[in-house]
Amino acid sequence: MHQAALLGGMIRDAPHYGWAVAQAPHDWATMADAVQNHVRSLNWGHRVQLQDRKVKYFNIKASFVNAHTVCGVSKGGEETLLSAEHIVIATGGRPRYPTHIEGALEYGITSDDLFWLKESPGKTLVVGASYVALECAGLLTGLGLDTTIMIRSVPLRAFDQQMASLVTEHMASHGTRVLRGCAPERVEKLPDQQLRVTWVDLASDRRDVGTFDTVLWAIGRVPETSSLNLEKAGVHTNPVTGKILVDAQEATSVPHIYAIGDVAEGRPELTPTAIMAGRLLAQRLSGRTSDLMDYDNVPTTVFTPLEYGCVGLSEEAAVARHGEEHVEVYHAFYKPLEFTVPQRDASQCYIKMVCLREPPQLVLGLHFLGPNAGEVTQGFALGIKCRASYLQVMRTVGIHPTCAEEVAKLRISKRSGLDPTVTGC
Repeated sequence: MHQAALLGGMIRDAPHYGWAVAQAPHDWATMADAVQNHVRSLNWGHRVQLQDRKVKYFNIKASFVNAHTVCGVSKGGEETLLSAEHIVIATGGRPRYPTHIEGALEYGITSDDLFWLKESPGKTLVVGASYVALECAGLLTGLGLDTTIMIRSVPLRAFDQQMASLVTEHMASHGTRVLRGCAPERVEKLPDQQLRVTWVDLASDRRDVGTFDTVLWAIGRVPETSSLNLEKAGVHTNPVTGKILVDAQEATSVPHIYAIGDVAEGRPELTPTAIMAGRLLAQRLSGRTSDLMDYDNVPTTVFTPLEYGCVGLSEEAAVARHGEEHVEVYHAFYKPLEFTVPQRDASQCYIKMVCLREPPQLVLGLHFLGPNAGEVTQGFALGIKCRASYLQVMRTVGIHPTCAEEVAKLRISKRSGLDPTVTGC
Protein backbone atom coordinates (compact mmCIF):
# COMPACT_ATOMS: atom_id res chain seq x y z
CA MET A 1 0.00 0.00 0.00
CA HIS A 2 2.95 2.29 0.64
CA GLN A 3 4.18 1.46 -2.86
CA ALA A 4 0.75 2.31 -4.26
CA ALA A 5 0.98 5.74 -2.62
CA LEU A 6 4.51 6.29 -3.99
CA LEU A 7 3.27 5.45 -7.49
CA GLY A 8 0.76 8.29 -7.18
CA GLY A 9 3.67 10.71 -6.71
CA MET A 10 5.47 9.21 -9.68
CA ILE A 11 2.38 9.70 -11.86
CA ARG A 12 2.38 13.38 -10.89
CA ASP A 13 6.09 13.57 -11.79
CA ALA A 14 5.64 11.79 -15.15
CA PRO A 15 4.59 14.82 -17.28
CA HIS A 16 7.84 16.57 -16.32
CA TYR A 17 9.70 13.69 -17.97
CA GLY A 18 7.57 13.75 -21.12
CA TRP A 19 5.01 11.10 -20.23
CA ALA A 20 1.46 12.26 -20.97
CA VAL A 21 -0.15 10.27 -18.14
CA ALA A 22 -3.77 10.84 -17.15
CA GLN A 23 -4.13 11.90 -13.50
CA ALA A 24 -6.81 9.31 -12.65
CA PRO A 25 -8.19 8.82 -9.12
CA HIS A 26 -7.00 5.81 -7.16
CA ASP A 27 -9.16 2.65 -7.12
CA TRP A 28 -8.97 1.23 -3.58
CA ALA A 29 -10.83 -1.99 -4.41
CA THR A 30 -8.35 -3.00 -7.11
CA MET A 31 -5.37 -2.37 -4.82
CA ALA A 32 -6.98 -4.10 -1.84
CA ASP A 33 -7.81 -7.19 -3.87
CA ALA A 34 -4.23 -7.44 -5.17
CA VAL A 35 -2.69 -6.92 -1.71
CA GLN A 36 -5.00 -9.40 -0.02
CA ASN A 37 -4.39 -12.03 -2.70
CA HIS A 38 -0.65 -11.58 -2.21
CA VAL A 39 -0.97 -12.07 1.57
CA ARG A 40 -3.08 -15.19 1.04
CA SER A 41 -0.45 -16.57 -1.33
CA LEU A 42 2.24 -15.99 1.32
CA ASN A 43 0.17 -17.81 3.94
CA TRP A 44 -0.40 -20.72 1.56
CA GLY A 45 3.32 -20.80 0.74
CA HIS A 46 4.17 -21.16 4.42
CA ARG A 47 1.71 -24.04 4.75
CA VAL A 48 3.29 -25.79 1.74
CA GLN A 49 6.81 -25.32 3.13
CA LEU A 50 5.77 -26.82 6.47
CA GLN A 51 4.29 -29.80 4.69
CA ASP A 52 7.39 -30.25 2.50
CA ARG A 53 9.56 -30.31 5.62
CA LYS A 54 7.21 -32.78 7.35
CA VAL A 55 6.23 -30.31 10.07
CA LYS A 56 2.85 -31.06 11.58
CA TYR A 57 0.59 -28.01 11.43
CA PHE A 58 -2.40 -27.60 13.77
CA ASN A 59 -4.84 -24.73 13.16
CA ILE A 60 -5.86 -24.50 16.81
CA LYS A 61 -5.79 -21.95 19.64
CA ALA A 62 -3.38 -23.23 22.28
CA SER A 63 -2.87 -22.66 25.99
CA PHE A 64 -0.66 -24.32 28.58
CA VAL A 65 -1.79 -27.25 30.71
CA ASN A 66 1.60 -27.64 32.39
CA ALA A 67 5.25 -26.93 31.62
CA HIS A 68 5.44 -29.61 28.92
CA THR A 69 1.88 -29.74 27.58
CA VAL A 70 -0.45 -27.43 25.69
CA CYS A 71 -4.13 -27.87 24.89
CA GLY A 72 -5.35 -26.68 21.51
CA VAL A 73 -8.98 -25.95 20.67
CA SER A 74 -10.18 -25.95 17.06
CA LYS A 75 -12.89 -23.65 15.67
CA GLY A 76 -15.32 -26.55 16.10
CA GLY A 77 -14.41 -26.90 19.79
CA GLU A 78 -12.37 -30.10 19.43
CA GLU A 79 -9.46 -30.32 21.88
CA THR A 80 -5.96 -31.62 21.11
CA LEU A 81 -3.23 -32.23 23.71
CA LEU A 82 0.37 -31.78 22.59
CA SER A 83 3.45 -32.49 24.71
CA ALA A 84 7.06 -31.59 23.90
CA GLU A 85 10.53 -31.46 25.39
CA HIS A 86 10.92 -27.85 24.20
CA ILE A 87 8.19 -25.28 23.58
CA VAL A 88 8.62 -21.98 21.70
CA ILE A 89 6.12 -19.15 22.19
CA ALA A 90 5.91 -16.84 19.16
CA THR A 91 2.37 -15.52 19.35
CA GLY A 92 3.25 -11.90 18.51
CA GLY A 93 1.00 -8.98 19.35
CA ARG A 94 -2.22 -7.29 18.31
CA PRO A 95 -3.17 -3.61 18.02
CA ARG A 96 -4.40 -2.02 21.23
CA TYR A 97 -7.83 -0.40 21.49
CA PRO A 98 -8.30 2.56 23.89
CA THR A 99 -11.24 0.95 25.68
CA HIS A 100 -11.49 3.93 28.07
CA ILE A 101 -12.68 6.13 25.18
CA GLU A 102 -16.41 6.02 24.53
CA GLY A 103 -17.15 4.50 21.11
CA ALA A 104 -13.54 3.52 20.40
CA LEU A 105 -14.16 -0.21 20.19
CA GLU A 106 -17.60 0.02 18.59
CA TYR A 107 -16.72 2.40 15.77
CA GLY A 108 -12.93 2.37 15.34
CA ILE A 109 -10.62 0.08 13.38
CA THR A 110 -6.90 -0.75 13.64
CA SER A 111 -4.08 -1.15 11.14
CA ASP A 112 -4.88 -4.87 10.97
CA ASP A 113 -8.38 -4.00 9.73
CA LEU A 114 -7.17 -1.35 7.29
CA PHE A 115 -5.32 -3.87 5.15
CA TRP A 116 -8.45 -6.00 4.73
CA LEU A 117 -10.94 -3.25 3.86
CA LYS A 118 -12.71 -3.95 0.59
CA GLU A 119 -13.73 -0.30 0.12
CA SER A 120 -11.89 2.97 0.62
CA PRO A 121 -11.87 4.22 4.23
CA GLY A 122 -12.62 7.73 2.96
CA LYS A 123 -11.89 10.69 5.22
CA THR A 124 -9.80 9.16 8.00
CA LEU A 125 -8.60 10.13 11.46
CA VAL A 126 -5.50 8.20 12.55
CA VAL A 127 -4.87 8.33 16.30
CA GLY A 128 -1.35 7.60 17.49
CA ALA A 129 2.29 8.61 17.20
CA SER A 130 3.89 5.25 16.43
CA TYR A 131 5.54 4.31 13.15
CA VAL A 132 2.38 2.36 12.29
CA ALA A 133 0.29 5.52 12.79
CA LEU A 134 2.58 7.63 10.61
CA GLU A 135 2.84 4.96 7.91
CA CYS A 136 -0.94 4.55 7.73
CA ALA A 137 -1.60 8.29 7.66
CA GLY A 138 1.09 8.79 5.02
CA LEU A 139 -0.14 6.10 2.65
CA LEU A 140 -3.77 7.24 2.97
CA THR A 141 -2.75 10.80 2.10
CA GLY A 142 -0.68 9.48 -0.79
CA LEU A 143 -3.73 7.65 -2.14
CA GLY A 144 -5.61 10.95 -2.25
CA LEU A 145 -7.70 10.58 0.91
CA ASP A 146 -8.43 13.39 3.37
CA THR A 147 -6.31 12.26 6.32
CA THR A 148 -5.70 13.64 9.82
CA ILE A 149 -3.29 12.23 12.38
CA MET A 150 -3.77 13.01 16.08
CA ILE A 151 -0.62 12.88 18.21
CA ARG A 152 -0.90 13.13 21.99
CA SER A 153 2.78 13.86 22.77
CA VAL A 154 5.76 13.26 20.45
CA PRO A 155 5.93 11.21 17.25
CA LEU A 156 8.24 8.20 16.97
CA ARG A 157 9.26 8.37 20.62
CA ALA A 158 11.77 5.51 20.34
CA PHE A 159 13.54 7.11 17.37
CA ASP A 160 15.87 10.07 16.88
CA GLN A 161 13.70 13.10 17.60
CA GLN A 162 15.24 15.43 15.03
CA MET A 163 14.48 12.85 12.35
CA ALA A 164 10.96 12.33 13.75
CA SER A 165 10.29 16.05 13.49
CA LEU A 166 11.43 16.10 9.86
CA VAL A 167 9.20 13.12 9.05
CA THR A 168 6.09 14.84 10.45
CA GLU A 169 7.05 18.18 8.85
CA HIS A 170 7.19 16.48 5.46
CA MET A 171 3.82 14.80 6.02
CA ALA A 172 2.21 18.07 7.10
CA SER A 173 3.59 19.93 4.08
CA HIS A 174 2.32 17.22 1.73
CA GLY A 175 -1.31 17.10 2.75
CA THR A 176 -1.65 15.26 6.07
CA ARG A 177 -3.33 17.33 8.77
CA VAL A 178 -1.38 16.94 12.02
CA LEU A 179 -3.08 17.61 15.36
CA ARG A 180 -0.33 17.87 17.98
CA GLY A 181 -0.93 17.68 21.72
CA CYS A 182 -4.51 16.43 21.34
CA ALA A 183 -6.34 13.41 22.74
CA PRO A 184 -9.69 11.93 21.66
CA GLU A 185 -12.47 11.78 24.24
CA ARG A 186 -15.46 10.29 22.42
CA VAL A 187 -16.53 8.72 19.11
CA GLU A 188 -20.18 8.83 18.03
CA LYS A 189 -21.94 7.48 14.95
CA LEU A 190 -24.18 10.00 13.18
CA PRO A 191 -27.39 9.12 11.27
CA ASP A 192 -25.49 9.46 7.95
CA GLN A 193 -23.00 6.81 9.24
CA GLN A 194 -20.20 9.32 9.63
CA LEU A 195 -18.23 9.35 12.88
CA ARG A 196 -18.13 12.43 15.06
CA VAL A 197 -14.99 12.63 17.17
CA THR A 198 -14.59 14.93 20.15
CA TRP A 199 -11.05 15.68 21.28
CA VAL A 200 -9.29 17.94 23.73
CA ASP A 201 -6.25 20.15 23.23
CA LEU A 202 -4.11 19.15 26.22
CA ALA A 203 -2.35 22.52 26.45
CA SER A 204 -5.45 24.77 26.41
CA ASP A 205 -8.06 22.23 27.59
CA ARG A 206 -10.20 23.37 24.64
CA ARG A 207 -12.59 20.82 23.07
CA ASP A 208 -13.02 20.44 19.34
CA VAL A 209 -15.12 18.23 17.07
CA GLY A 210 -14.60 16.71 13.62
CA THR A 211 -16.45 14.24 11.41
CA PHE A 212 -14.76 11.33 9.62
CA ASP A 213 -15.66 8.24 7.65
CA THR A 214 -13.11 6.10 9.50
CA VAL A 215 -11.26 6.34 12.83
CA LEU A 216 -8.09 4.22 12.95
CA TRP A 217 -6.40 3.49 16.27
CA ALA A 218 -2.61 3.07 16.10
CA ILE A 219 -1.66 3.59 19.74
CA GLY A 220 0.56 0.58 20.21
CA ARG A 221 0.30 -3.19 20.41
CA VAL A 222 -0.29 -5.70 23.19
CA PRO A 223 1.36 -9.14 23.36
CA GLU A 224 -0.83 -12.20 22.82
CA THR A 225 -0.19 -13.70 26.24
CA SER A 226 -3.40 -13.26 28.23
CA SER A 227 -5.06 -16.46 26.94
CA LEU A 228 -1.98 -18.72 27.09
CA ASN A 229 -2.36 -19.76 30.76
CA LEU A 230 1.34 -19.05 31.25
CA GLU A 231 0.98 -19.35 35.01
CA LYS A 232 0.20 -23.07 34.65
CA ALA A 233 3.64 -23.52 33.05
CA GLY A 234 5.42 -21.19 35.48
CA VAL A 235 6.35 -18.67 32.77
CA HIS A 236 6.87 -15.15 34.14
CA THR A 237 5.76 -11.96 32.43
CA ASN A 238 6.29 -8.25 32.95
CA PRO A 239 3.18 -7.23 34.93
CA VAL A 240 3.07 -3.85 33.19
CA THR A 241 3.60 -4.82 29.53
CA GLY A 242 2.34 -8.41 29.66
CA LYS A 243 5.42 -9.50 27.70
CA ILE A 244 7.36 -12.65 28.55
CA LEU A 245 10.65 -12.24 30.40
CA VAL A 246 13.53 -13.89 28.54
CA ASP A 247 17.30 -14.22 28.81
CA ALA A 248 20.00 -14.03 26.13
CA GLN A 249 19.17 -17.61 25.08
CA GLU A 250 15.50 -16.56 24.49
CA ALA A 251 14.63 -18.84 27.44
CA THR A 252 11.81 -17.89 29.80
CA SER A 253 11.72 -18.49 33.54
CA VAL A 254 11.18 -22.14 32.60
CA PRO A 255 14.45 -23.22 30.90
CA HIS A 256 12.86 -25.45 28.22
CA ILE A 257 10.20 -22.87 27.24
CA TYR A 258 11.36 -20.07 24.93
CA ALA A 259 9.79 -16.88 23.61
CA ILE A 260 10.78 -14.96 20.47
CA GLY A 261 9.53 -11.91 18.61
CA ASP A 262 7.09 -9.23 19.77
CA VAL A 263 5.87 -11.35 22.68
CA ALA A 264 9.29 -11.24 24.39
CA GLU A 265 10.23 -8.40 26.74
CA GLY A 266 12.90 -5.96 25.53
CA ARG A 267 13.04 -7.20 21.94
CA PRO A 268 12.59 -4.98 18.87
CA GLU A 269 9.08 -5.38 17.43
CA LEU A 270 10.44 -6.20 13.98
CA THR A 271 9.75 -9.26 11.86
CA PRO A 272 13.36 -9.80 10.66
CA THR A 273 14.72 -9.88 14.23
CA ALA A 274 12.12 -12.49 15.20
CA ILE A 275 13.00 -14.57 12.13
CA MET A 276 16.72 -14.50 12.92
CA ALA A 277 16.15 -15.16 16.62
CA GLY A 278 13.98 -18.16 15.72
CA ARG A 279 16.50 -19.51 13.24
CA LEU A 280 19.36 -19.26 15.76
CA LEU A 281 17.22 -20.81 18.50
CA ALA A 282 16.40 -23.77 16.24
CA GLN A 283 20.09 -24.20 15.43
CA ARG A 284 21.04 -24.14 19.12
CA LEU A 285 18.34 -26.66 20.04
CA SER A 286 19.58 -28.98 17.29
CA GLY A 287 23.20 -28.58 18.39
CA ARG A 288 24.35 -26.89 15.18
CA THR A 289 25.58 -23.69 16.84
CA SER A 290 25.92 -21.88 20.14
CA ASP A 291 25.51 -18.42 18.57
CA LEU A 292 23.12 -16.00 20.26
CA MET A 293 20.98 -13.34 18.62
CA ASP A 294 22.70 -9.92 18.64
CA TYR A 295 20.07 -7.24 19.18
CA ASP A 296 22.52 -4.33 18.83
CA ASN A 297 22.60 -2.26 15.63
CA VAL A 298 19.41 -3.71 14.16
CA PRO A 299 18.47 -1.63 11.09
CA THR A 300 14.90 -0.60 10.40
CA THR A 301 12.90 1.76 8.22
CA VAL A 302 9.73 3.75 8.81
CA PHE A 303 7.81 3.65 5.52
CA THR A 304 6.35 7.14 5.65
CA PRO A 305 5.98 9.06 2.33
CA LEU A 306 9.55 10.26 2.81
CA GLU A 307 11.14 7.12 4.21
CA TYR A 308 13.25 7.17 7.38
CA GLY A 309 15.90 4.49 7.77
CA CYS A 310 18.13 4.11 10.81
CA VAL A 311 20.60 1.76 12.44
CA GLY A 312 22.37 2.09 15.78
CA LEU A 313 21.93 4.83 18.37
CA SER A 314 19.87 7.99 18.05
CA GLU A 315 21.65 11.24 18.83
CA GLU A 316 19.83 11.41 22.19
CA ALA A 317 20.77 7.82 23.10
CA ALA A 318 24.41 8.37 22.14
CA VAL A 319 24.65 11.48 24.30
CA ALA A 320 22.94 9.70 27.21
CA ARG A 321 25.32 6.73 26.95
CA HIS A 322 28.63 8.46 26.20
CA GLY A 323 28.15 12.11 27.27
CA GLU A 324 27.71 15.06 24.93
CA GLU A 325 31.42 15.91 25.02
CA HIS A 326 32.25 12.46 23.60
CA VAL A 327 29.78 12.48 20.70
CA GLU A 328 30.21 14.03 17.26
CA VAL A 329 27.44 14.27 14.67
CA TYR A 330 28.05 14.76 10.94
CA HIS A 331 25.07 15.81 8.88
CA ALA A 332 23.79 17.25 5.62
CA PHE A 333 20.63 18.14 3.75
CA TYR A 334 20.65 16.92 0.16
CA LYS A 335 18.48 16.82 -2.97
CA PRO A 336 17.80 13.43 -4.60
CA LEU A 337 18.34 13.40 -8.35
CA GLU A 338 14.76 12.21 -8.93
CA PHE A 339 13.50 15.36 -7.19
CA THR A 340 15.25 17.75 -9.58
CA VAL A 341 13.32 17.55 -12.88
CA PRO A 342 9.83 17.62 -11.29
CA GLN A 343 11.12 20.23 -8.82
CA ARG A 344 9.98 18.33 -5.77
CA ASP A 345 10.50 19.85 -2.33
CA ALA A 346 13.61 18.31 -0.77
CA SER A 347 13.77 20.46 2.36
CA GLN A 348 13.36 17.43 4.65
CA CYS A 349 15.84 15.13 2.86
CA TYR A 350 18.49 14.79 5.53
CA ILE A 351 21.24 12.45 6.74
CA LYS A 352 23.20 12.35 9.95
CA MET A 353 25.88 10.07 11.28
CA VAL A 354 26.39 9.82 15.05
CA CYS A 355 29.99 9.01 16.04
CA LEU A 356 32.30 8.89 19.01
CA ARG A 357 34.44 12.03 19.01
CA GLU A 358 37.69 10.27 19.94
CA PRO A 359 39.66 8.64 17.08
CA PRO A 360 38.98 6.43 15.21
CA GLN A 361 35.47 7.92 15.60
CA LEU A 362 33.45 4.73 15.72
CA VAL A 363 30.07 5.12 14.02
CA LEU A 364 27.33 4.76 16.65
CA GLY A 365 24.32 5.41 14.46
CA LEU A 366 23.18 6.37 10.98
CA HIS A 367 19.91 8.17 10.18
CA PHE A 368 18.70 8.64 6.62
CA LEU A 369 15.58 10.47 5.46
CA GLY A 370 14.80 10.17 1.76
CA PRO A 371 13.80 7.85 -1.08
CA ASN A 372 14.60 4.13 -0.77
CA ALA A 373 15.74 4.57 2.83
CA GLY A 374 15.48 0.86 3.56
CA GLU A 375 17.84 -0.04 0.72
CA VAL A 376 20.37 2.58 1.79
CA THR A 377 20.24 1.68 5.48
CA GLN A 378 20.54 -2.06 4.85
CA GLY A 379 23.86 -1.58 3.08
CA PHE A 380 25.43 0.68 5.69
CA ALA A 381 24.13 -1.52 8.51
CA LEU A 382 26.77 -4.12 7.64
CA GLY A 383 29.54 -1.58 8.03
CA ILE A 384 28.22 -0.37 11.37
CA LYS A 385 27.82 -3.98 12.52
CA CYS A 386 31.51 -4.44 11.66
CA ARG A 387 32.43 -1.37 13.78
CA ALA A 388 33.15 0.99 10.89
CA SER A 389 34.78 4.32 11.70
CA TYR A 390 33.79 7.72 10.34
CA LEU A 391 36.95 7.88 8.23
CA GLN A 392 36.28 4.45 6.72
CA VAL A 393 32.84 5.60 5.60
CA MET A 394 34.35 8.81 4.17
CA ARG A 395 36.90 6.72 2.26
CA THR A 396 34.12 4.64 0.70
CA VAL A 397 33.61 5.64 -2.93
CA GLY A 398 29.99 6.57 -3.61
CA ILE A 399 27.89 5.33 -6.52
CA HIS A 400 26.84 8.36 -8.54
CA PRO A 401 24.13 9.60 -8.82
CA THR A 402 22.47 7.91 -5.85
CA CYS A 403 21.10 9.11 -2.53
CA ALA A 404 23.29 6.53 -0.77
CA GLU A 405 26.48 8.27 -1.91
CA GLU A 406 25.46 11.29 0.19
CA VAL A 407 26.26 9.23 3.31
CA ALA A 408 29.91 9.05 2.23
CA LYS A 409 29.98 12.85 1.81
CA LEU A 410 29.02 13.87 5.36
CA ARG A 411 31.81 16.32 5.98
CA ILE A 412 30.24 18.93 8.27
CA SER A 413 30.15 18.56 12.03
CA LYS A 414 26.79 19.48 13.53
CA ARG A 415 28.47 21.05 16.55
CA SER A 416 31.57 22.77 15.18
CA GLY A 417 30.56 23.27 11.55
CA LEU A 418 34.05 22.11 10.52
CA ASP A 419 35.13 19.47 8.01
CA PRO A 420 37.39 17.01 9.88
CA THR A 421 38.66 15.44 6.64
CA VAL A 422 40.44 18.67 5.65
CA THR A 423 44.00 18.99 6.97
CA GLY A 424 44.26 21.48 9.81
CA CYS A 425 40.59 21.32 10.84
